[in-house]
Amino acid sequence: MTKLLLKTFVPNYNDTQNVSVRQRVGKLSGIVGIVLNVLLACSKIAVGLLFGVVSAFADGLNNLTDCGSNVISLVSFKLAGKSADKDHPYGHQRVEYVSALIVGVIVIVLALELASQSIGKIVTPEETEFSWWTVGVLGVSILVKLWMFLFNRRLGKNYASELLKATATDSVSDACATFGVLASVIVAHYTGFVYLDGIMGLIVAILIAVAGVSILRDTMSQLLGRAPDKELVQSIYDRIMRFDGVMGIHDLEVHNYGPNKFYASVHVEVDSAVDVMASHELIDKIERDFAQHTDVTLVIHMDPIIVGDPVVDMYRGEVRDIVRGLDKRYGVHDFRMTKGPKVVNLIFDVAVTFDCKMTDDELTEYIQTEMDKLHDGVFVVPTFDRQSCEYTEEES
Repeated sequence: MTKLLLKTFVPNYNDTQNVSVRQRVGKLSGIVGIVLNVLLACSKIAVGLLFGVVSAFADGLNNLTDCGSNVISLVSFKLAGKSADKDHPYGHQRVEYVSALIVGVIVIVLALELASQSIGKIVTPEETEFSWWTVGVLGVSILVKLWMFLFNRRLGKNYASELLKATATDSVSDACATFGVLASVIVAHYTGFVYLDGIMGLIVAILIAVAGVSILRDTMSQLLGRAPDKELVQSIYDRIMRFDGVMGIHDLEVHNYGPNKFYASVHVEVDSAVDVMASHELIDKIERDFAQHTDVTLVIHMDPIIVGDPVVDMYRGEVRDIVRGLDKRYGVHDFRMTKGPKVVNLIFDVAVTFDCKMTDDELTEYIQTEMDKLHDGVFVVPTFDRQSCEYTEEES
């Protein structure tokens, strides 16, 4: 069904990175949600009023608020598709994160309201009139909400949308809430245990609140600047290293300005013996390649290094082996050597990860101790960088 809807209403739906395609997908999700939630709300409110099932009536009101969330989704996808302007030079795609945040707040508010109603039913239980119409409406509602969960989860994963993922979480929470209402209606009818409606409602409210907190946590992480996915970082590294003339990279930083809006900066090492204009042409070529074929706007700093000096190459290789002996994710860059009459100073930067437990002094002592095992009179002068972007370097 999901694929059929995409084929019918979203041309070129396989182009998951296209902004206009994302807008149409968001619009499709919003319209489907509004139509289904209105139908569910009307049917639940009707049986709730006809048969005095307060929990079914409240569940119907819950579906009406879901319509509000769907409207938020429609508006946010429209705003996210706006072009960059003077006040927002990086575009508007982060609107999706703000909208997901609003959905998370709505979910938590609904959970608190449901918890309040459930506690009231436990304190002052009420008998309800049993009807198979109520059972049928609630059963169909569960199936519809589960389909909406699968529908939005698939769209959220395929189009990397935190908002659609939040909508999917909201749908499965609604299915749980409706299941609780259905179970309490059936069990209360056959057992006469009038407190069950309130107890089940309270349990469901807790589950919904947990889902809302999960939405808020994930969305806030994006807004605060979560580290980029390792797959994205590795793909950037691999793509740059494919170009002839690139000796290595370091200081890669990736910033997220929306689900498919990335800005990155990196230092690219080139042979210092190569003409500077030729190296500059290489840098321009890499930046154009990223602009034309990826969602990453890349800015490169050219870093000339000495290549082919046997002494420098020897020391660089030894230092790299020592550093990688600590962790294969660590790297060495900006390596240079100063040589005096009696001592050699090796000056370089070391990129380590944020989870490195050793202090800079401990790292320096370790590298110096290992170097002392290889040479006398060779001193290391490292500078350490904590890197947010991790990638696997090619073995040299």
